Amino acid sequence: MPGSDRTYRVVVRIFGMLFRLMGYRFDVRGVEHLPTSGAAVVAGNHIGFLDFTFIGYAARPRRRRIRFMAKRSAFELPVVGRLMRAMHHIPVDRRSGARAYRQALRLLDAGELVGVFPEATISRSWLLKPFKRGAAGLAINRQVPLIPAIVWGGHRIFTVDGHRSLRRGMPITIVVGEPLRPREGETVAQLSLRLRAAMNALLAEAIDTYPAMPTGDGDRWWLPYDRGGSAPDPETAAVLDREAVARIGDVFD
Repeated sequence: MPGSDRTYRVVVRIFGMLFRLMGYRFDVRGVEHLPTSGAAVVAGNHIGFLDFTFIGYAARPRRRRIRFMAKRSAFELPVVGRLMRAMHHIPVDRRSGARAYRQALRLLDAGELVGVFPEATISRSWLLKPFKRGAAGLAINRQVPLIPAIVWGGHRIFTVDGHRSLRRGMPITIVVGEPLRPREGETVAQLSLRLRAAMNALLAEAIDTYPAMPTGDGDRWWLPYDRGGSAPDPETAAVLDREAVARIGDVFD
């Protein structure tokens, strides 16, 4: 179980300094839905490589640290892997997820917040992909709240297919929704559907209220296809996902 969180505190402080240096304009809503104590599962959408840092950063006012489940391949990277282990994040091996699941349960038993990306990989459409059921399964297994969270704008900074930017003053919206509490007799599939509906509503809110628009046709890539953007529709994005994994594997995606 996590003891000293010195590394986590240092990393959060460093990222906070970098965010201020870059002048990122955060709009964080619903942070009061994160408990100040006790276990919960936090489920976030996945549109960029920095999603976990933004959701973790948003939890600072509640004095909580989120232990994210992430691909084992990320833990094998120099420096990054050591830091993630020191921060007690959870490595997930796609071929055998039972060990990660048990580790997540132990963290919940210890009163921790466990962060999960139900889509598993980054969405190239920027819309929600089909969900894995791990987040709902953890919440039902330990009868803890399942908290939806949405990040919007972070993909403009660093995401798949070579999209990255060092532009200062980028707006980033983070919306945390009301906790979903497992109902008596509710199945994992049913709770997962409730989670997806809640996250879809929060994503629509985040996009609708985002304080920026594309500057021209070449800048429409970060908007979904159904919002006038040039991002692929979900079906096309799924094909691109498969091609990317076949080409370069899934170290980061």
